[in-house]
Amino acid sequence: MPKQDFSHVDAWVFDLDNTLYSPHLRLFDQIEVRMTQFVMDELGVDHAEADRLRVTYWREHGTTLAGLMNVHGLDPEQYMIDVHDIDMSVLSPDPELRARITALPGRKIIFTNGSAPYAERVAEARGLAGVFDAVYGVEHAGYIPKPGRDAFEAVFAADGLVPGAAAMFEDDPRNLAQPHEMGLATVLVAPEPHDAPHIHHHTDDLSGFLSRLI
Repeated sequence: MPKQDFSHVDAWVFDLDNTLYSPHLRLFDQIEVRMTQFVMDELGVDHAEADRLRVTYWREHGTTLAGLMNVHGLDPEQYMIDVHDIDMSVLSPDPELRARITALPGRKIIFTNGSAPYAERVAEARGLAGVFDAVYGVEHAGYIPKPGRDAFEAVFAADGLVPGAAAMFEDDPRNLAQPHEMGLATVLVAPEPHDAPHIHHHTDDLSGFLSRLI
């Protein structure tokens, strides 16, 4: 992984869940439980059907929320509050990751399909408060989620980010397709590699990967 592959980068875009913390911590499992319960309460279906809809909407619409909005006309605000009301105690500060993100040259932002307030709570629990120049949630994209191109265009325009001088770190391979098309360098942060032309680099250790860039 030559350092020069990133020599042109002056903007660094980080996903949040399972990217800025290890998926082994299973924080997102708590959100999935709350999403299923929300679907049960909102649509009056049983647990099995709510769980099926949660996964189906994620697959077909990008997020469960987008499916609920598109199919059922859901108002997203209460959903975002409810599903992100989780216990952060499984997270702990990571001073090495903080130092390595801080040392990257240029602007650093978070862009998540969750909400910005939730992202700020996660960043604080990871000891990353104050590291990022901006935090963008799905609300900043008009509730259009990644992997939709409109989501990236909205957030990048709001930030003033130049795609050809940026890199993106993501745990979901499908969320790197549009950044690749737009000219960003792409890094999959996941336990296993994914063989796709829109993924330029893979790592299962974000902090270690960043240490080779600074």
